[in-house]
Amino acid sequence: MTQNAFAILSQGSELSRPESLEQLLSGVALLLPMLDAIPNAAIFIKDNAARYVLANRTLVQRCGLKQLQPLLGKTSAEVFPAQLGPGYTEQDRQVLEQGLVLEDQLELHLYGTREPGWCLTHKRPLYNLQGEIIGLAGISVDLQSASDTHPAYQRLAAVDEHIRTHFNRRVTLGELTRIAGISVAQLERYCKRVFHLTPRQMIQKVRLEHAHRLLLTDIPITQVALQCGYTDHSAFTRQFKALTGFTPRQYRQATAQ
Repeated sequence: MTQNAFAILSQGSELSRPESLEQLLSGVALLLPMLDAIPNAAIFIKDNAARYVLANRTLVQRCGLKQLQPLLGKTSAEVFPAQLGPGYTEQDRQVLEQGLVLEDQLELHLYGTREPGWCLTHKRPLYNLQGEIIGLAGISVDLQSASDTHPAYQRLAAVDEHIRTHFNRRVTLGELTRIAGISVAQLERYCKRVFHLTPRQMIQKVRLEHAHRLLLTDIPITQVALQCGYTDHSAFTRQFKALTGFTPRQYRQATAQ
């Protein structure tokens, strides 16, 4: 089930839409053995109450389960760590209630080591014949390692190093293009090919990784914001919530539980 498949499911003609979620699942379930073979992508379908009705083995294992059945009928808030699960469910509700389509949403995940991992998430609403939203389909793909065989890799490695060194201040596209010796359009295109992220996402990722570590300490949140390159505390809060579903304070409280 690729991103193109999601587009077909959610935006197909009325004739191609299912009468119900159950009808759709009866067809998609035949593909589940193939979806189970994809190790770096969590693939799922949820009903209009944001409850899992289908998921591949990768997602089942990420939830700490051995079988699919215990996952069915539960929301993300019920199966993922308290730091992140409710945020995923809040995001689901926006898709289900507003018809929001998510594309390449950079998201923070926590794995068994409690270290942050990253994925790019896509979510689309599913419609029935009457044009009503009956559920959503989603895929969260693990962020791949950098493609070091790309001809521009060395230039972009310098860009990545610059971001990691100076993320605690404002980093502009202008300075990144000067380091790489290429245009803004080329920088955007090459970063996607090499790091699978836009330059802006690369900056967000480094800042949020650092914020994750600092929020595990007792440093005041205003200081966390400053150390992560945000002079505006509210901007830090908005950005952090967009990538985790939690405000920094909520995230710290959930982590302490």
